[in-house]
Amino acid sequence: MNPPDSLDLMRQAWVRLLEGYRVTATDGGPVFDLLVAAHSAPDRHYHNLEHLGEMFRAAARLATITDDLASVQLAIWFHDAVYDPRARDNETRSADLATTLLGPIGVPRSELERVMKLILATAHLSEHPIAGDRETAILLDADLAILAASRERYRRYAADVRKEYAWVSDEHYRAGRTAVLNQFLARPRIYLTDLAYQEDEERARSNMTAERDALIAGK
Repeated sequence: MNPPDSLDLMRQAWVRLLEGYRVTATDGGPVFDLLVAAHSAPDRHYHNLEHLGEMFRAAARLATITDDLASVQLAIWFHDAVYDPRARDNETRSADLATTLLGPIGVPRSELERVMKLILATAHLSEHPIAGDRETAILLDADLAILAASRERYRRYAADVRKEYAWVSDEHYRAGRTAVLNQFLARPRIYLTDLAYQEDEERARSNMTAERDALIAGK
């Protein structure tokens, strides 16, 4: 899932990203190692390095609508840095961690404030981010790109999410997961950018509907 060459490519991308803020590879290295360790924890079945890689690819596909992809990339790195399925403040804690780790190595405060807002948006509480906020739209669409994956990949995603909630009974999980799927399916559109909406919306709705129907059937 995460072969060494993929990790090497991620490290190289991290170094290039921080170079844009005049942060050296030496200073940024420990932060990279911490992020990799967090996303490689044994209880990270879906919210792991594979998820980050898929998000980076999705964001790159949407990059033409922004001239500030760097802030999106930093937010991708940190948006799940803290992930506890039992908690309700993961996004807040992840945003705080970004500030704690990136501030001392030289990322400007103005950029940190932007990244924090982006990370907080990944709670997906609003159907309508601030009008014209293209970076938030890219980040959220990248975070939900998995919904439009191939049927096989989607099934593995759904199974991995279930593993992360292994402490929840089947009955309660089916009810909770069905509610989440219905909330997204009820939205006028799942994807905020026009490109993702045009290319991915139909497949995402098909995948989510199939999962919901299976859950309702008790499968």
